[in-house]
Amino acid sequence: MGAPRLNQPTSPVRGTGLERLLAAVDAAVTYYRAQLEHADGPRAYLAERGLGVVVQREWPWRVGYAPPGWSSLTRHLRAVGFTAEELVGAGLSTRTRGDPDRLIDVLRDRVVFPVRNPGGHAVAFLGRAGPGAADGVPKYINSPDTAIYNKGRLLFGVAEQQDRLNDRWAPVLVEGPADVLAVWLSYSRSRRAGAVALAPCGTMLTDDQAAIVRELPGAARGIVAAFDADPAGRGAVDRAWQLLRQQPLPGPLLAAEFNAGADPADLLRRPNGRAQLRAALQRQAQPMLDVVVDHRLARLIERHPRLLEDIDGRCAAVRVLVPLLFEATSPDEAIGAARRIVAHTGTGVDTVAIAALVYLEDELQRLSLTACNHAGY
Repeated sequence: MGAPRLNQPTSPVRGTGLERLLAAVDAAVTYYRAQLEHADGPRAYLAERGLGVVVQREWPWRVGYAPPGWSSLTRHLRAVGFTAEELVGAGLSTRTRGDPDRLIDVLRDRVVFPVRNPGGHAVAFLGRAGPGAADGVPKYINSPDTAIYNKGRLLFGVAEQQDRLNDRWAPVLVEGPADVLAVWLSYSRSRRAGAVALAPCGTMLTDDQAAIVRELPGAARGIVAAFDADPAGRGAVDRAWQLLRQQPLPGPLLAAEFNAGADPADLLRRPNGRAQLRAALQRQAQPMLDVVVDHRLARLIERHPRLLEDIDGRCAAVRVLVPLLFEATSPDEAIGAARRIVAHTGTGVDTVAIAALVYLEDELQRLSLTACNHAGY
């Protein structure tokens, strides 16, 4: 995979079709970046998150700020020659319901992170609510899909970190752009190896995004899921497991776990946070299947708090967990997960083995019946 060049600002009055949409987004990047220079609140917010370097240094991330006015960006881009159709087509402006001829900005009062395509061109934005946002305002609002952007087919952070990806740094899946930047800041470029974080663009991980990660050179070192320590984050790890294990993998699937309510960006702010984050992503990462077993058991206990108090409940838990053994990507991974089930449920190895055999027999019978039905017997 060649290293793309991050696009320099282009003239907004040249080009046609898709080139015009790309030029409009690039002009928006420049505008938002200029707004950040005078936005004390967003600058302070980024500094408090340990991300002050992206305020001081424009490249490669070009983080900016969308001001709170209804149509600040729209007016600016119309003044330099972009049409209403181009601004709507680029996902920068939207038409109001009451007056379709009136355009307003899609992003307002938000710290904005440009999303780039594999060629390095900015094609969209991830917009994080400003520090003074009112209660009930969505934390993130992101660009809509357009002719130049499909949110399910790109990962935030690929274009900006091609040097590390080409050097076979291990890919890490995180929740959002602040986490990507936190991991980026945790490693000096002088290191020979490390972890490089990438994030879905405001969606759950998709098949296309999973395929991108599997094909990265550093995937042979292992793919790490490092999502927030909350129900949504646990669900994201489980989804990453289901998608990533579907195809042959060059390396292990791992998961980094954080304390409740924490994420990589939170860890960065702690004393010696960069070293702690590096350790969490690499030395302390566990097999992803083990973590998925933990999550499934935790959900069972949430629904049935006394499940493990007697032998019937413990055996029932084993029966629910055993199917995960057949999702393992290697025998060693399956053995490790089986040991984890034994330890967490307080049952014996024989109980897990018997449950696995029963499950396998049931699956074989189900497959046989399905084959017979398809054959018309």
